[in-house]
Amino acid sequence: MKAAVAALRQQQPARIIVAVPTAPAETCAELRTTADDIVCPLTPEPFYAVGGSYADFRQTTDEEVRELIRRAA
Repeated sequence: MKAAVAALRQQQPARIIVAVPTAPAETCAELRTTADDIVCPLTPEPFYAVGGSYADFRQTTDEEVRELIRRAA
């Protein structure tokens, strides 16, 4: 995310807002130093993994990704 913010900053946007569903509080604080704002509704303590914030965090299969790409094309 830091690399994405840095790349966007080179384009001189009016503002950069980072939005993520969940992250460690320390990560959000760090991103606040590079982005103009951050939206992160869940910062559980302790933070173990993104998947811990979801009731169902199944992995997307390669076939599902291929199908989504096909549909988007």
